Amino acid sequence: MITTNYLIIGSGVAGLTFALKMATRFPERTITIITKANADESNTKYAQGGIAIVTDKTEDSYQKHIEDTLICGDGLCDETVVKMVVTEGPKRLKELIEWGAQFDKNAKGTFDLGKEGGHSENRVVHHKDQTGHEIQRAILEQVMQKENITVLDHHFALELITQDHRCIGAYALDEKTNEVITYQSDFTLLATGGIGHLYGHTTNPIIATGDGIAMAYRANAVIQDMEFIQFHPTALFDNSSGSKFLISEAVRGFGARLRTKKGDLFMHLYDPRADLASRDIVSQSIDLELKKSGDECVYLDCTHLDMEGFKNHFPMIYKHCKKVGIDPEKEWIPVVPAQHYLCGGIVVDINGKTSIENLFACGECSRTGLHGANRLASNSLLEALVYSDKIYHYLAENPFIEPKKANVIPKWSIQSKTKIASEYIAKTKAKLQLLMRQNAGIVRFDSDLLKAKEALKNLQNEIDEKIQNHLVCTDLYELNNMIDIGNLIVQQSIDRNGNCGGFVKYESKDIKQ
Repeated sequence: MITTNYLIIGSGVAGLTFALKMATRFPERTITIITKANADESNTKYAQGGIAIVTDKTEDSYQKHIEDTLICGDGLCDETVVKMVVTEGPKRLKELIEWGAQFDKNAKGTFDLGKEGGHSENRVVHHKDQTGHEIQRAILEQVMQKENITVLDHHFALELITQDHRCIGAYALDEKTNEVITYQSDFTLLATGGIGHLYGHTTNPIIATGDGIAMAYRANAVIQDMEFIQFHPTALFDNSSGSKFLISEAVRGFGARLRTKKGDLFMHLYDPRADLASRDIVSQSIDLELKKSGDECVYLDCTHLDMEGFKNHFPMIYKHCKKVGIDPEKEWIPVVPAQHYLCGGIVVDINGKTSIENLFACGECSRTGLHGANRLASNSLLEALVYSDKIYHYLAENPFIEPKKANVIPKWSIQSKTKIASEYIAKTKAKLQLLMRQNAGIVRFDSDLLKAKEALKNLQNEIDEKIQNHLVCTDLYELNNMIDIGNLIVQQSIDRNGNCGGFVKYESKDIKQ
């Protein structure tokens, strides 16, 4: 057994910033970060657009950012949370800069602010089209210098350990030795990111399998708003499954326009903001256009743009397009919506506390009330930074009371030494992903959701039997987590009455497209 004051599961911006602040303030306390891949592999790393923060108050204001967030959330945001997150943004940006993160400046030496769908002003602070990667790099460098932080990569969290509805740690698999280790902690923070690979077609990295939410769910934490799945409207189209390359929303902010295969502009038919409408509207509009035409994708037209400016702002996107044989200067970029972000998750209060004592959650796996029915572009990194800070202050400034003595923690029970067949995992995962895309995608139908519920019940029974009779491994438990997440999405979609934000459901398929 390994004991630690603070156990952090996940190594994105949410977990790392909490660890860094706590380690700096309390050098005598121990912080352990476990992450299932390399320490720098997280959803943070793949965030292209940037951080939405009010920095230029001549044109912009907190109130405008608050209103944009509330409009995008379609009446389901917690207004107190929105105000708190928006107004704390500049402080968190200052910290990032102090830690060494660099953001693009214009000729005047001020921030080169981008504009994305749903924003009324230019307010997105960015580092080219690799903002998340830059933030992750800067924070991780600081974290690695702290002697009281231990980062354990290739450690996969299996289950939270709870006693009397109080979290006292977690079991984790050391993927290098195949040993299950018991971690006992005073406080545990889930910062495990999103759920993208449940859908297969996603902009998320392969590690995004909903592990933290699934573990919290099995520990009886309150989980809410799982029906609000954000699909990014412009993932680069290809015929393969798996992670999709993201064409940032900022490209449309730069002036790119969506066209059908025939070349017709169409976004103005759905929203007065046209190509700069919020993500839910753009994704739903593309989905409807594809249903009408039977085409596989629509196109993003950048051919009229200042190409030198485009290359400067979006070097990674330009290089990737050229690499796969698309010249944005002369050709339209084929795009299609792909799962991008989860607006719901583990319910937390204003201090990041879950419904389980001593368990906190932060970042995409949490449900704070900021996003409501649909996240405003580039509010996610902002939310992670602000809530990481709130959790830090809550734990640092309240008297440190030694948690109740835990009862004896049982060792992880090894049920079997038989390895699960990799072919079974691959086949079942593909089946699950197709089920979710077809039955719980951008537009949903009650009949499809009920079919999915029954199919998921069968898959759950099957996977429970496999877990009992096979050696523990990451792939098997990821699949188990994805089935749990699928159940949550489907059931909460069935329970949701009325369409709002990113959620569109019809009673039957007898509708006019």
